[in-house]
Amino acid sequence: MRRATTLKPRLIAVDGVEASAVLAAAKAALAASTPGAPGARGGISRWDASGIFQDLAVADDEAGVPSARTLLLLYAADLAFRLRWQIRPALAEGRTVVVAPYVDTAIAFGRAAGLQAGWLTNLFSFAPRAGERHFVHHREAHATGAKGFVAFACDRTSGGADSPTCRRMLDETAARLRRAAKPTASRRRPV
Repeated sequence: MRRATTLKPRLIAVDGVEASAVLAAAKAALAASTPGAPGARGGISRWDASGIFQDLAVADDEAGVPSARTLLLLYAADLAFRLRWQIRPALAEGRTVVVAPYVDTAIAFGRAAGLQAGWLTNLFSFAPRAGERHFVHHREAHATGAKGFVAFACDRTSGGADSPTCRRMLDETAARLRRAAKPTASRRRPV
């Protein structure tokens, strides 16, 4: 008689600035994490699964310009939604879930925007630690396709994607993620 195998849940984080590179890395991480075991795949949880940012993107000018703090609070709300409806259910079934992007991207953006590390760490303290962390350092100067969280947030807070302030925030976020990827960085250390 054949014994049933128990699937071991895995939470994998993929963080980076450029959306298409993060998604490509997430797909590769998912495929590599479950070779020969497609039943263990839970999928990829992407930012804005809740639609919060999609609603913000179509809001008229009367809605005003959101601050970086507001955008991070919305990111945390979206992440809570993803945890409730996508990530935790898949993990409970013993599946592998890749979260793209996860907490490090949001914290790096917040630090680039000048927010305090303690506030950011506290904001995302509800998020479980990932068993694996991958960092994507590729960043195109003018990425094509859908915007990721960082590009969306920079565009909203700094007067457009081509503004010097937006480019500086993108570069600073990418630099903070590179530092977070170093082996000496702790798992919960603010970037």
